[in-house]
Amino acid sequence: MTEVNRPPRPGGWTRFVTARPRLSLLAALVLTALAVLAGSGVADRLGSGGWEDPAAESTYATKALEREFPDSQPNLLLLVDSGRSSVDAPAVAAEARSLATRLAGEKGVTGVGSYWQAAPSAAAALRAEDGHEALIAARITGDEKEMGRTLDRIAPSYRGTHGPLKVRVGGVVAVRHEMQTIIQEDLARAEMIALPVTLVLLVMVFGSAVAALLPLGIGIVAILGTNAVLRGLTEFTDVSVFALNLTTALGLGLAIDYALFVVRRFREELASGAEPLTAVGTTLRTAGRTVLFSSLTVAVSLAAMLLFPQYFLRSFAYAGMAVVLLAAAAALILLPAALVLLGHRVNALDLRRAFRRGRPAKASGEEGTAWARAATLVMRRAPLFAVATTVGLVVLGLPFLGVKFGTADDRQLPSGAESHIVQQHIRDGFPGSPGGGLEVLAEGRASQAQYAAYKQRVAALPEVARVDGPLVKGESAYFTVLPKGEAVDDAAQRLVGDLRAADAPFDTKVTGTAAVLVDSKHAIAEHLPWAAAFIAIVTLLLVFLLTGSVLIPVQAVVLNALSLTAMFGAVVWVFQDGHLSGPLGFTSSGSIETTLPVLMFCVAFGLSMDYGVFLLSRIKEEYDRTGDHNEAVRHGLQRTGGLITAAAVILAVVMVAIGTSRVTNTKMLGLGIALAVLMDAMVVRSLLVPAIMRLTGRATWWAPAPLRRLHERIGLSEGEAAPPAAESEEQRDKIGARH
Repeated sequence: MTEVNRPPRPGGWTRFVTARPRLSLLAALVLTALAVLAGSGVADRLGSGGWEDPAAESTYATKALEREFPDSQPNLLLLVDSGRSSVDAPAVAAEARSLATRLAGEKGVTGVGSYWQAAPSAAAALRAEDGHEALIAARITGDEKEMGRTLDRIAPSYRGTHGPLKVRVGGVVAVRHEMQTIIQEDLARAEMIALPVTLVLLVMVFGSAVAALLPLGIGIVAILGTNAVLRGLTEFTDVSVFALNLTTALGLGLAIDYALFVVRRFREELASGAEPLTAVGTTLRTAGRTVLFSSLTVAVSLAAMLLFPQYFLRSFAYAGMAVVLLAAAAALILLPAALVLLGHRVNALDLRRAFRRGRPAKASGEEGTAWARAATLVMRRAPLFAVATTVGLVVLGLPFLGVKFGTADDRQLPSGAESHIVQQHIRDGFPGSPGGGLEVLAEGRASQAQYAAYKQRVAALPEVARVDGPLVKGESAYFTVLPKGEAVDDAAQRLVGDLRAADAPFDTKVTGTAAVLVDSKHAIAEHLPWAAAFIAIVTLLLVFLLTGSVLIPVQAVVLNALSLTAMFGAVVWVFQDGHLSGPLGFTSSGSIETTLPVLMFCVAFGLSMDYGVFLLSRIKEEYDRTGDHNEAVRHGLQRTGGLITAAAVILAVVMVAIGTSRVTNTKMLGLGIALAVLMDAMVVRSLLVPAIMRLTGRATWWAPAPLRRLHERIGLSEGEAAPPAAESEEQRDKIGARH
């Protein structure tokens, strides 16, 4: 009898994790301290661009123009406001010329030109229509970090009042630099919001301050470790500053998800009478396997962004994969060590005890009865819930059919940002837009007559307002083509195609804002099928290994994709069409940045799979134990419904904190994913999944014999090892007779 009741010896992984828990935690503390040092200053090494395809024609032309004609693409603009005077007044003109001359002498600045120095054909585009504003244009040289340092050095001496002039600093360099600064400030504020709110929610979920601190600690370790990884990557490749937001969001969100799942299972095992070491072993064999599968599915979704050429998307893959895997590693290594040391003290500082005095404690079987009743109701009316939920999600996603893709520009910034003000003045008051035109690079020997003939053909195109140039240097030349409409509207994008198709006696390459957008859209469209196939195939494989079913992986992929419709519909309705722009504090540009839907899909799909694995693993465990399909679905939702909802609410809080950013793309990312997470947890997992699984019945678990044998050989699940086949069938017969 004693032999039967003796706690099982820890298995290999459990023994490795729990053999020296104090040493494990000390090593983690040392590694975290090293990560803090390694990751310090990471934000200063990150870029604010990365939307262009490095292999595109526009990228080649941009680099060639920077090399051969550095004056051709001004990235710094000084908006000169003469107040009530005309910009042609002698005193105004003299002071403006003095500023331009001084700017030309600055180190790292080239190609300075201004309204007061330009040829008559180009001067009109540099003067506001009301005659009270004009522009000084220049180019800051160097890479993105060098340009930022140069701007910091020179901007204070030009910004402000100079005699009769008031000067504001704008241009692409100023927009990107201001965006980077604001993102860093907003991220710090988001962390200050998210951490205390998350701690309060965790205390409410666990009822224990000690248990609540564990997930928060795991999240901090994951974030600090990822910052160190990103800092290392900046030595080899470009990384976007926007990736820091994902690091914080997923670091806190997923670490809390995984720790919630592990700590919850550990407390269940303690409540059933297990000793702490035995409870940790059972937790790792069950919840630990689920965390492992969950982290792999999320990492797979994020890894798909590596298939795209834009470093903006690749940066999110770097950050996301690192933080997911670090969060899972911390939850599977550090957390079990801490639980072994804490033991029953994990329930210490129970802040709900006072509210339970005088009331009987809930039996473990009563836990989640509301979710069990909800599951029973949904399965009883499965066709109604399946159809109604599906139709509702599709309707919410309909606005996405009207999506318009654009580029990230100054309108990403708050309306009071200086560079946004400058660009808005140019859009509203100037007949032309420096930096908003298209540049045509001509390579190859040509005569003046051939250049003139080409210029005439281009000027005759229907969307062309004016053609300037050519400026010739050796066997290279360039033309500047000004579209009639906005810099990146549909007409400007059509003009890119017309310019590339125009006959020329030399090789031509087109660049400019609209050309970069056209090439970026082409790169996304070319790589998107491969990324989608990668996510789908690997997800199908992972879910099959978890469940042994052929149908469940297909259901998981389809329902996860369906859960994202509300997010995409809201993105267009709110951020493209401008609804709620006032309360949310952003300026709508009338389009969605091209790479953002890809990013949001990969992140939100991965998080949906995260919750899907939590639910499916518990359903599979119960099905393996009882063989009763409907009871397994009901039990799985009963055991995980509250946990998934709590995890989703906590992650949504973190994403909403990120969504308080003053940069529109970050706001869109945070609020959009928060909506997707809540819809997935509260609608798809609570209503649609049990309804669909009820309709598919026992066929849900079917697999062809070869695949069934493959799963028996290499598959994993959350439950304990299955009983012998004969015993399993006998148990299932008894259960079937009872029901």
